[in-house]
Amino acid sequence: MAEVMAAPAHASAAPDTGEDTGAPMERPGRRSGRRTLLVQWGLVLLGLATLPFLSDQLPDLGEIWSAARGADPGWLLVVVLAEAGSMGAFARLQRRLLKVGGLRVGMRRMFAITYAGNALSTTLPAGPAVSVVFTFQQFRRSGASARLATAVIILGGVITTTAYTAIGLLALLADPTARGLAGAALAVPAALVPLAVLALARPRSRALLARAVRRPVAAIARHRRIEPWARRLRDGLKALRPTRRDWTVLALLAVANWTADILALFAAARAVGIEVAPTGVTLAYFAAQAAGSLLPLLPGGIGAIESSMAASLVAFGATLAPAGAAVGLYRLVSYWIVVGVGWLAWLALQEGPRLSARTRARLAGTGRALLAGFGAYGLCGAYGSAGAGVPVPAPAEPPAS
Repeated sequence: MAEVMAAPAHASAAPDTGEDTGAPMERPGRRSGRRTLLVQWGLVLLGLATLPFLSDQLPDLGEIWSAARGADPGWLLVVVLAEAGSMGAFARLQRRLLKVGGLRVGMRRMFAITYAGNALSTTLPAGPAVSVVFTFQQFRRSGASARLATAVIILGGVITTTAYTAIGLLALLADPTARGLAGAALAVPAALVPLAVLALARPRSRALLARAVRRPVAAIARHRRIEPWARRLRDGLKALRPTRRDWTVLALLAVANWTADILALFAAARAVGIEVAPTGVTLAYFAAQAAGSLLPLLPGGIGAIESSMAASLVAFGATLAPAGAAVGLYRLVSYWIVVGVGWLAWLALQEGPRLSARTRARLAGTGRALLAGFGAYGLCGAYGSAGAGVPVPAPAEPPAS
């Protein structure tokens, strides 16, 4: 998320209000980071060493390159715009949470924090932890209290994870081949929903149900690994009190964050002529995300995501070379370009003697020129060939959410 732009000068940190102003979690240790980096490089080298033994099973690179070169420019523009929309939705979600907490942050700065945090998370050893610390510090410099910064990070993660799960379940139920298994797995929870509604409608049964649930939940929350996160979530709910309208907007932004990323993959597939249903592309997307999470030591899930995504597209009817081309085009935009812009944003956000104002201004201009250049390329490619305009295809409807 599959998250820039130059940011204005940082606002000073909020004055101390008696709260704990430390980071929400400890910084990752240098020794642990070095071990992770060594393991990452070991896995990469191992993968490269096995390539000669798998040459007969791998797609021909020439065919993949040929399919990528013949990609439809209109759909490629949709890939870029969808990925920008995905990142923008996540930035707006965090900005909305900060606004609920009483802090207004400019969109340019919010975009810069989002892209930079994504780059740190997907490229560094212990990247997610580094990204959380970085985001926390940037929120503090923007004027957020320690409690508000922690609440936004925790609740933002809960909301996006919930949306991710809901979209995945809907994709399973919408696909004819997976509907039976998914329906069977969800039959028992679905049957319990009406019973729970009836129980909650009566005060006595509601009290009995609350007592029955409170004890196991409290026992789980006291676990040494869960207790810190449960405490932060409770503090977050106290620091943030969203209205119904806020919850609606936050849910829509979380859904948009994921569906736009899925749309980028769908557009990449259509760009190379792959006719796979939106539900199939969505399941391929989730299969790749699962494969990337199984190998978290690889930066950005490199290798695991590409291979799983291509194999899933083939399973849904695509041929191997176009599938490889579609995945390559999608990852070029959703990972490599986004990470590149994220590191530019990280440099632009640095303060103090590391970078002069002139250098930061140049980096900011470079980031803006990069984004404008990709947009201009897409427009020229779509409308400037042989004097005959090629209309941009309308994006497919995203999976029901």
